[in-house]
Amino acid sequence: MSFSRLIRTVQLGLKSLMLHKLRSGLTMLGIVFGVFSVIAMLAIGEGASAQAQKQIVALGATNIIVRSIKPVEGSSSDTSQGGTPRYGLLRSDFRRLTKTIPTVLDAIPIRELPREARFLRHTMNCRLVGCTAEYVAINHLGLLKGRFLTDADQQNLANVVVLASDVATKLFPTEDPLGKALQVDSMYYTVIGVTADRTPSAGIGGSLAAQDFNKDLYIPINTFRVRLGDQIFTPKQGGMDSEYVELNQITLSVKTVDDVLKTADAVRGTLEKFHTQKDFAVVVPLELLKQADQLRQIFNIVLGSIAAISLIVGGIGIMNIMLATVTERTREIGIRRALGARQRDIIEQFLTETVVLSGSGGLLGVGLGLMTPYAFLLIRWVTFNFILDTKRGTLSETTRMFSEMQPTVALWSLPLAFGISVGIGILFGLYPAHAAAKLDPIEALRHE
Repeated sequence: MSFSRLIRTVQLGLKSLMLHKLRSGLTMLGIVFGVFSVIAMLAIGEGASAQAQKQIVALGATNIIVRSIKPVEGSSSDTSQGGTPRYGLLRSDFRRLTKTIPTVLDAIPIRELPREARFLRHTMNCRLVGCTAEYVAINHLGLLKGRFLTDADQQNLANVVVLASDVATKLFPTEDPLGKALQVDSMYYTVIGVTADRTPSAGIGGSLAAQDFNKDLYIPINTFRVRLGDQIFTPKQGGMDSEYVELNQITLSVKTVDDVLKTADAVRGTLEKFHTQKDFAVVVPLELLKQADQLRQIFNIVLGSIAAISLIVGGIGIMNIMLATVTERTREIGIRRALGARQRDIIEQFLTETVVLSGSGGLLGVGLGLMTPYAFLLIRWVTFNFILDTKRGTLSETTRMFSEMQPTVALWSLPLAFGISVGIGILFGLYPAHAAAKLDPIEALRHE
């Protein structure tokens, strides 16, 4: 088909469609919303995946996280004096890992407990974290004011504390916390710094719980050991419960990404030799990143397939309308055939009309799809301002993730959705076009 003939065919197709504007518009809507749903679904999938990968990256692609895990009830466990269960990572494990594995550049021992912090009449439930000076860099924490812990604080067993942003806001709403004495249980610590706000990390399986860094208190781990000890007593109904844990976590850092997996295997092998029970877990953010990327691809395929169903429904609508159009234009088809039009010409004409219909709908759908991030922001604003009462308490994990998620329109999804819409127009237009071409010219001319 020459270019000039193609232009005439398209013009004739547009003229035929404009004779029934409402019918053509309603038919086009099926394609419009089909294309929009494909782009929107993929954008939401990309946004959710990007958020998950961001949280994993925050753990550090060159880090290896080893966590203490309480053995399942009924399994064998060591006991310290008095029958207190003893499990988890040991300080000897920390020394062993740092001295025997050459690829480990740095390591941070961490001890943590839930505790209530108090200043005058203000109180808050926090996470008391015993750590070293390297903790701030490993976990990508920023300082809002003051300073973080130093090696000198460790050596001197200093009674100092660094507050997370939410803790500082809640306990010191109207004054500067630096230099103030903060009470934790019956002990006091001098505030030396405040960390900046940081996005909480999501829980990963059963080995790494969700962590809200904005509700932390950081003290030197040596001070933690001297003041609180390794054996922790917890009140329970009818008495006291206790457990003995030396370290809750060891975060190891290696030089390059290539060293991560082999170092993680060495860590597992080393710890398994000295732990008779399964009381630790090794979490590798690099492995989680690879899993998250695979899940993203599966997620996109599933969401795209679901959205593509609406395009198929739109294609069925096009076929229905074009079949009705063939019946209405039977006499016109007979006249064109009598004047010398070939079956090929009739097929081209009706296919052009379906392509124009589906292509126009595809372009409008792409335009709507580009508005997905703004539509999501509007939905989120309405949800949090008129549906959820967020002032009565903290948000659930799912609600918090929804509040932070931002759909990202994948550029490759635009031509894909548009191409599918045109392809569906051709696929579902073939039968009506073929039916029109097969009409007997004599019978067509007699049609009323």
